[in-house]
Amino acid sequence: MNTQLRHLFTIAQKPERRIIGLMSGTSLDGLDVALCRIAGSGPATSVTLERFMTVPYDDSFKDEVRAIFAKRQIDFEQLCLLNPYIGRLHGQMVLDALREWHVDPAAVDIVASHGQTVYHAPRSQHRREGFPNATLQIGDGDHVAATTGIITLSDFRQKHVAHGGEGAPLAVYGDYFMFSQAGENRILLNMGGIANFTYLPADEDASQVFTTDTGPGNTLLDAYARKFLNQPYDQNGALARAGQVNADLLTALKIDPFFDATFPKTTGPEVFSRAYVEAAQTRSQTEFIRPANLMATLVQFSADTITGAISRVMQSGQTYHVYMSGGGAHNPALTEVIRQKLPNCIFANTTSLGIDGDAKEAVLFAVLANECLIGGTTSFGNRQGVPSITMGKISLP
Repeated sequence: MNTQLRHLFTIAQKPERRIIGLMSGTSLDGLDVALCRIAGSGPATSVTLERFMTVPYDDSFKDEVRAIFAKRQIDFEQLCLLNPYIGRLHGQMVLDALREWHVDPAAVDIVASHGQTVYHAPRSQHRREGFPNATLQIGDGDHVAATTGIITLSDFRQKHVAHGGEGAPLAVYGDYFMFSQAGENRILLNMGGIANFTYLPADEDASQVFTTDTGPGNTLLDAYARKFLNQPYDQNGALARAGQVNADLLTALKIDPFFDATFPKTTGPEVFSRAYVEAAQTRSQTEFIRPANLMATLVQFSADTITGAISRVMQSGQTYHVYMSGGGAHNPALTEVIRQKLPNCIFANTTSLGIDGDAKEAVLFAVLANECLIGGTTSFGNRQGVPSITMGKISLP
């Protein structure tokens, strides 16, 4: 037997595994690196987050990715070059984090690498006859494995697409295994560039569990913070708080078939971009709106579409606990509106559940890698878009 395959077999038989989860989101803030200890699998999964850091990206890297990100026409050589480059960069960032934590790479069993999403194209979005759902993440797993010397699982979203899903959101799997609680209806709300939530019913019925995108989280807020403030985000929502919501623009922003589509569904910055906002401004004749008023309206847009989606799963007479994570959880302008619009919900951060909210998505991929190695098949019923599968491709060093 190949030595590395024998090593992989040994890892799968261990009572617990030390797995590093990596996540790089559409906001391009940096690489989230989460060192986890994971025992068990499926609903019996137990996760301890040992260490976490976000390694920031420099501006030159962000510019390289934005040159191809969410664009239909790109320099194909740029895409080709970035695939190995990001894999090597992420691998080196893992080694740097381990060095800072005084952890020997040999003490890590697996790296679970999400890669960098550069384009997301579900059928509902591309609408091209004969073509399936599609999504593309770059940062090749072989390069992560070769750089770190650690067996790497990557490219998780492709199996989801292959079995009829849209490749996102994948949080349903990890959220169900880590956060379900008998007797408590839970909404795991993650507000990254695109916002999504996982519904976890109090009866823990896996066939009722799902994750869905709701629309923009931070993507439009960050885009206009870069335009108006020359900053990556609107710190503490200060600019938005200085403005007033424009009702006409808000109405125009909400006119998109995505918001009426059934759950689960996905979207991305390919749809919700500055061009989308500019088109809404043209329709509503608000092209010359003050920057603060535009930001206030975009905050309301994100909050309205998030809470509108969550309200669709809430039943009268039931109590719901909403656990927030992601960059949007740090934006008081956004979270205050969400709380106001869901007055009967109990709000907290996922940190109260034992997982740092900023680390949650990186931990998710560590859990998915663990499930690929030792998990069985947990049935999520016949709900479209939530295939009962394990995910991840294996790269040997």
